[in-house]
Amino acid sequence: MVRILLLVSMIFVFLAGCAMQGGPALYPNAHLNAVGKEQAEIDIGECERLANEYIKTNPGGGAAGSAAAGGAAGAFVGGAAGAVTGNIGKGAGIGGAAGAASGLVRGISKSSKPSQVYKNFMFRCLREKGYEPIGWQ
Repeated sequence: MVRILLLVSMIFVFLAGCAMQGGPALYPNAHLNAVGKEQAEIDIGECERLANEYIKTNPGGGAAGSAAAGGAAGAFVGGAAGAVTGNIGKGAGIGGAAGAASGLVRGISKSSKPSQVYKNFMFRCLREKGYEPIGWQ
């Protein structure tokens, strides 16, 4: 069980370290040319702050839900495997831990990409500041 948790922890750290959101790509319109790249970065940062505040107050699930679902599924499968080998409790425990860790990694990986709501919030905020977002990179 310790080996499984260690392996899953290493995967978790790797995925968390690789997670990058990217950012909006801006069309070089008159406003962007007038204010310059430095001011545009400041404005993007402000929109990111506002978008993050909005997402925090209007959550849509996330990694914790995936961990709970993974833990329940893992406990069920582990319990079934334990029943065959004669140790239901140990099998359910190992399966639950592995399933929860797997679900957490899946949830973090999924949540490392900005949601469409986040992107839409960013695009609207930037348009209100005079920019023309053309995509996400």
